[in-house]
Amino acid sequence: MVDPNAAPELLQSIEALYFGYRAFTSRPDHILRRRGLGRVHHRILYFIGRNPSITIQSLLAILDVSKQALNAPLRQLLAMGLVSVAVAPHDRRMKQLTLSAEGRQLESQLTATQATHLAAAFTAAGPEAAKGWREVMRTIVEVHGRACGRPSAASPSAG
Repeated sequence: MVDPNAAPELLQSIEALYFGYRAFTSRPDHILRRRGLGRVHHRILYFIGRNPSITIQSLLAILDVSKQALNAPLRQLLAMGLVSVAVAPHDRRMKQLTLSAEGRQLESQLTATQATHLAAAFTAAGPEAAKGWREVMRTIVEVHGRACGRPSAASPSAG
């Protein structure tokens, strides 16, 4: 365990992560609030958008949440017509999720704001800094998975 008093650069890194995440999510949060949605809805939309026809079980694994935690926000997205559910053709016991046209448009808008934010930061910091940032994020995910006794299912892709 690291003594925070002995490592001011770690405290600065924690603060940078908090403030960076707040800045990274502020515009999408505003867009979501106008629809009565929050970050959990954003994560659901994002991963369904990246994985069309994803099964509910696979989405649970990616998000690392319980069925109970996913139920209410997913139900809200379904009721709003942003997500649709269908029986998997290969296994009638499985349900697959897809984004509707409106869901794709919202997810695209949310992702575009974050992609623009990251692109500007990466351009300003330079390619080596961007590469280092991706490595730090990948390592955080991997260490978390090991600490929880499982492999990291949704680690950021290499780059």
